[in-house]
Amino acid sequence: MGSTQVNLRNEAKRALELMDLTSLNAHDTNESIIAMLDEIDAKVGLPAAICVYPQFVALCKAQLAERGFNSIKIATVTNFPSGKEPLEVVLEQTRQAITDGADEIDLVMPYNQVIMGDPDTPWQYVRSSKDACGEKVQLKVIIESGVLSEPEMIAQASDIAILAGADFIKTSTGKVPVNATLSAAEIMLSRIKANNKPVGFKAAGGVKTVAETLPYLDAAERILGQSFIDAEHFRFGASSLLADIKAILVKES
Repeated sequence: MGSTQVNLRNEAKRALELMDLTSLNAHDTNESIIAMLDEIDAKVGLPAAICVYPQFVALCKAQLAERGFNSIKIATVTNFPSGKEPLEVVLEQTRQAITDGADEIDLVMPYNQVIMGDPDTPWQYVRSSKDACGEKVQLKVIIESGVLSEPEMIAQASDIAILAGADFIKTSTGKVPVNATLSAAEIMLSRIKANNKPVGFKAAGGVKTVAETLPYLDAAERILGQSFIDAEHFRFGASSLLADIKAILVKES
């Protein structure tokens, strides 16, 4: 096996270990979620997490336990995708998801408030959600970087999330025209460095191949160092990436 093939295999394996395998479709059902879990092949490797709507958390908890996939975290979304739900509704979603077995909460920041010049409301959503999560459940805050099109707004939203207690900052919901971009990722990674807090980064939406993961990983390593590249600090949110990973790992095995 040539060095290029070895490198591609290594990159595919790394992408898998950093992936939140995601299904956030309006037509999701118990059957479709189980079918997604059926795509996981322990011989190939396990993703970092599964990300689903709140109503499927308990199902995933039971299914992962049944399959012996105890290392895979369960993530779910709140205030999703609009970022416009009342805070008390968001906190109730959060508490119920944790009761059902969620390990991670992906909260959509009220990003339109950032655009309108109101940093306090997004701060309150993040701070209150982190309080609800406590120390054992991680809070990943989606800033919707493709809508916050100005670099200054991406930086400000990142700062708000970090200072309010986010464990991760995440680019996108995957539900708007522009999702993860390398330029937004670089701004967000730079704000993690500038704030000097142990906050992770998640690129979500539009990362569909192993090749497309590489610039994000290169940027993270350049800005925050090699030690940042692990599942505790870096994730990809993806639905179709798994197919490319498996194609590489199976083909080259």
